[in-house]
Amino acid sequence: MDWTQSRAEAARFVVLDESPSTNTELAARAAAAQADDPEPDFSVLVTRSQTAGRGRLGRTWVAPPGQTLAISVLLRPVLPGGEPLELPHFGWLPLIAGVSMATAVESVLDPGRVGLKWPNDVQVDGLKVSGLLAELLPSTGAVVIGAGLNLSIQAADLPTPSSTSLELSGASLAGDELADAVLATYLGTLRSIYTEFVRLGADVEGSGVHELVSDRCSTIGQQVRVELPGADDLLGTATGIDRAGRLIVRRSADGHESVVAAGDVVHLRLA
Repeated sequence: MDWTQSRAEAARFVVLDESPSTNTELAARAAAAQADDPEPDFSVLVTRSQTAGRGRLGRTWVAPPGQTLAISVLLRPVLPGGEPLELPHFGWLPLIAGVSMATAVESVLDPGRVGLKWPNDVQVDGLKVSGLLAELLPSTGAVVIGAGLNLSIQAADLPTPSSTSLELSGASLAGDELADAVLATYLGTLRSIYTEFVRLGADVEGSGVHELVSDRCSTIGQQVRVELPGADDLLGTATGIDRAGRLIVRRSADGHESVVAAGDVVHLRLA
């Protein structure tokens, strides 16, 4: 397929027949690029057959060949005046990508079914259809944002009982048309939000990013269990997202609020 719609949204668009990991491949290309031909901001690498994809916390991303889409985008955020993006603001980039993917998924489904589970899972009717992973390239100040999207995986082949695919969810398109349309919407939305965020100096309020993420985040208002690396689980109610992109949780034990920068969130469905 020629990816006509998606190519128009990228500064450089590369399609691979197969890749172990699009994030690893794009990061390597960025590191190896010559000074006279660097990988530009918003370079995109895509495959429909990723053999060793990675998720958060070192997990693998299961991707049957031809039934999923793996996308990596290289971002080189530079603020007005040439200032680099400060490290605390990088946490907003995967959230921006999550909002963008949720918008893309919703573009081929009935409205009101798609949510963003903090920090990086896009869900349809509470089932995961896409996951995102951002990786900072410290030597360059760039970041690679990877996304895996389940296009046409059938129920028997889903990686977990809490997963779904666009086809199983009743997408309005199918095959190559679905892949190109959803990818083009994802890239176009990501580029628009990211460009405004950077143009306004990473102002999360002025750029509308805080509102966009908060409105899309299905975790807010939920009873949650947060599985924290190297610490006891946190039980409580998710009440919002702070200005650093961290989840705010009001603890069930004492009513005090904690902020979570990293952790697995489980939505608790109370009987």
